[in-house]
Amino acid sequence: MTPEPHDPLSTARRLAKVYGHTLDAPVVYTQGVAVSGRLRLHELSAGSSSEGNPAPEIERIVAPRLAEGAAMFGQSGGTANLAGVCWADELYGATGNRKYRDLLIEVADRFESPREGRPIAPPLDTDVRVEDFFFAGTILGRAFEQTGNERYLDVLATFLLAADTQQADGLWWHCKASPYYWGRGNAFAAMGFAEALTYLPAGHPRRGELTASHLRHLEVLRRLQDESGMWRQVIDRDDSYLEHSATSMIGYAVARGLRLGWLGEEWRDVAAKAWAGVAERIGPDCELEHACVGTGPQPDIASYLRRPYSDGLDDRGGSMALWFAVEMARLERGVQAPPS
Repeated sequence: MTPEPHDPLSTARRLAKVYGHTLDAPVVYTQGVAVSGRLRLHELSAGSSSEGNPAPEIERIVAPRLAEGAAMFGQSGGTANLAGVCWADELYGATGNRKYRDLLIEVADRFESPREGRPIAPPLDTDVRVEDFFFAGTILGRAFEQTGNERYLDVLATFLLAADTQQADGLWWHCKASPYYWGRGNAFAAMGFAEALTYLPAGHPRRGELTASHLRHLEVLRRLQDESGMWRQVIDRDDSYLEHSATSMIGYAVARGLRLGWLGEEWRDVAAKAWAGVAERIGPDCELEHACVGTGPQPDIASYLRRPYSDGLDDRGGSMALWFAVEMARLERGVQAPPS
């Protein structure tokens, strides 16, 4: 039977032919997520079959970076760079080579433990940049899964609960210096909490607080979803353009919550509408419509409203669209494990 034009699995296969085939120096999450996405896609669609297994090619792609050691993260070694190895545990699972697991743990160990009077510790930004929600969540959660070391969960949960930029309406500022509701910023928040809840054990003492904050955020995002299924560059402004990467990321967070059970069936339509909006804006060669360019903290709301976008191939948007497509395919199949 011929799949629907926007079938998540078919779309994921198209995206995986374009994205996730490079890992430039310094590594960064915008490419790392797509490398992970290719491994997830193979695990979902091919099982244990070696046919089409991307792991050998991915090993060749990442080898030059591993040879660079710590230099692979660049001079700053910021959290966006550290999250660029979010594929490491999955490549370990695909190959059995412990050097990839060791890399993940080495990166997770760069996140310092909080202490009294300093709940947000380096390399996390004390200005509470929402990007860090995802960067920390995806690395520290995986490190806990691999090791069982609760220090990683303590760093992550303490940081997310110390973040004090969620407003009374449930939305998140980009950071303290930029108190604006950036679309991808709110998507980073949704995704970061979803990653944390993926790995936090059911009985963890702080899971309830984290879930409550996450659900409060998702409720307002549900109200702000455009009839097209998309979310906007400035999340609460109707005069702002519909933005591809934010929609993929929020859609992923909702699909993950549905699949793993912290969201109920009433959220399924939200995920389906988001997927339809994203898929309709992926061109025949996997070019994307309206993916916002890289965006640091901006000085005013006008700067976010006029922030440029790409209408073409885009690593950031393509990576997130691939993760979303695979997550939707997992949801459709009722996949409960693995959690990553």
